[in-house]
Amino acid sequence: MSKALFLDRDGTLIIDKDYLADPAGVEVLPGIAAALGRARTLGYKFFLFTNQSGIGRGYYTLADAERVNAHMENLLALPRPLFAGVCIAPEAPEQPSLYRKPSPRFIVETIAHHGLDPAQCWMVGDRETDIQAGLNAGIRAAAVCTGKHDAAGWAALAPAGVSVFPSFVEFVTALS
Repeated sequence: MSKALFLDRDGTLIIDKDYLADPAGVEVLPGIAAALGRARTLGYKFFLFTNQSGIGRGYYTLADAERVNAHMENLLALPRPLFAGVCIAPEAPEQPSLYRKPSPRFIVETIAHHGLDPAQCWMVGDRETDIQAGLNAGIRAAAVCTGKHDAAGWAALAPAGVSVFPSFVEFVTALS
């Protein structure tokens, strides 16, 4: 069975800019490409899991979000395909939701489809909904301080057993 990282995009891999629809606005956080390369060397598969409520709110389209993702991958300059799967949850918070985090549906379906070992899977993100999606799916969750919350914020918010890291780089450094 394989191991995997389910990765939030905004605030985890790239700088979080509200309702990012223009690929020109993508700024990869420092060290992300090297960290992903190291995690890949350790045998992890990557799955991108991003809430994009701007689609549901009518601010931009699914095609815009896909262009942002493609540009992020270009900037990372890692061998393709980088992600074994991508889930862009387009729902706004008030809309009925199937995949919007904290729903575990994408993680649960992906684990079954790819024969992943849940004990060797992580959800990594910068928001409570990221962490809760991982916990709801029965996998480990790691919070990073490069987006919504800093270390002090996570100290007050992180559920028991959730590891908090300054960034995705430090999270990967701790992996084995």
